[in-house]
Amino acid sequence: MFAFPAESLKLTNVIRKLTLLAVVICALALAVYFYAHHNWHPLPSATTIDRIVVEKAARKLSIFRDGMQLKTYRVALGRSPIGPKEKEGDMKTPEGIYKIDSRNAQSSFHLALHISYPSNDDNVRAAERGVSAGFDIMIHGIPNGHGWIGAFHRWNDWTAGCIALTDKEIEELWRVTPDGTTIEIRP
Repeated sequence: MFAFPAESLKLTNVIRKLTLLAVVICALALAVYFYAHHNWHPLPSATTIDRIVVEKAARKLSIFRDGMQLKTYRVALGRSPIGPKEKEGDMKTPEGIYKIDSRNAQSSFHLALHISYPSNDDNVRAAERGVSAGFDIMIHGIPNGHGWIGAFHRWNDWTAGCIALTDKEIEELWRVTPDGTTIEIRP
């Protein structure tokens, strides 16, 4: 069968338009992936910090050295982020001053810095209500195997009370944060 020249021209134009559309979609997908996974303004390799401040309402985690702010990250919090953590399972991120007291490279999430929650005061308040204050509050990355989500994990608060960063961001924070670093979690 032979196609008429006009039909052949139409088919060629349709193929060109579909090819262009496919190229544009691939370029957009690549741009979105790059945005979601890029660590903007990485810290120099010798950097160490001495303080972390989390502002829950702003969904920000800022890091400091000698009182000077070095960098700010956007975070996701516990699924019920308003107010301080009151008991185990309430899905709230605690508020108060704590320490980074350990780290877990084998976490279910991409790296985890453990926060010294609960404090003695947190335990006393929980005991007065007859409940457990909870435990295992961390700053961590995305669940293992789901790192492809990148920055899009911040669209919703999704943790059980922890503070979540992208995998690239937790790798940087892990590198610059010594155990014993003070963390202040504000409302």
